[in-house]
Amino acid sequence: MHRNARLTSWGRQELVRRVEAGTPAATVARQMHVSRDTVYKWWRRAQADPGGQWWVDRSSRPHRSPAKTRRKLERKILSLRRNKKLGSARIAGRLELAPSTVHAVLARNDMSRLAWMDRPTGRVIRRYEHAHCGGDLVHVDIKKLGQVPPGGGWRVHGRAASQHHRTKVGYCYVHSAVDDHSRLAYSEVHDDEQAVTAVAFWRRARGFFADHGITVRAVLTDNGSCYRSQDWLQELVAGGAVPRRTQPYRPQTNGKVERFNRTLLEEWAYVRTYTSEAQRRRRLDSWLHTYNHHRCHTALAGQPPITRVDNLPGHSS
Repeated sequence: MHRNARLTSWGRQELVRRVEAGTPAATVARQMHVSRDTVYKWWRRAQADPGGQWWVDRSSRPHRSPAKTRRKLERKILSLRRNKKLGSARIAGRLELAPSTVHAVLARNDMSRLAWMDRPTGRVIRRYEHAHCGGDLVHVDIKKLGQVPPGGGWRVHGRAASQHHRTKVGYCYVHSAVDDHSRLAYSEVHDDEQAVTAVAFWRRARGFFADHGITVRAVLTDNGSCYRSQDWLQELVAGGAVPRRTQPYRPQTNGKVERFNRTLLEEWAYVRTYTSEAQRRRRLDSWLHTYNHHRCHTALAGQPPITRVDNLPGHSS
């Protein structure tokens, strides 16, 4: 109910009480600043449903929708979406329909966005979340990045100048761990992705989560060689965590850290021009603090991850 409504729930009941007391409808309308038709409408509703909550707004959805898209045509729309991965405009062109009609059908069936659909199979991806407490599952992944050349790359000097001075500067590897429930993240930049480096990173990451009151019970990784090593598995088991791995070529399973990697690139790695790799690495800690303590997340109702951490059972700020 909007703030300028003439009749609130209390006002509608007061209107009927005055009519029942014998006040003429025209007088009640003048007193309540509404029309006589409105007085009679609420009076009829009160008479038709004396024992119910007749003063509550009803749904605006019609009882019948004779112009609704036929079910057979809906199946054709969903089939094109699922099998051909076409957008609303292209489906509308094939079936000679309005794009708005196609979009309405897709929205009713939770298929209005191609990003929600697994491209190979056509199944709608259902994102999951461990909602009970932090540490039930932690996503771990490595993001490979090209290092920043000394003095800056093409973002500083331009592509034309960079083509004349092509020097191989190598790669760096961002190791990241993200808590499934709270999205609390921990990252480090290293020069390789070997098992020894991954194990040392995990020890520090586990300590980071422990400092925030999170006990890790399971760790989800992809099928990289460092995560299939015995050193990695033994480290997880020694810390009381169950190792899990995603299905090959199924990044949706590890979606929390995959989305974190994308944010990492957009808001840290490529957000500004760096003149050296060391300069970029120095800014990682400050960016992580912003991500964990100040950055709003739509998946967390507009709150930063630290908010969910503070609300964990037994956690004290």
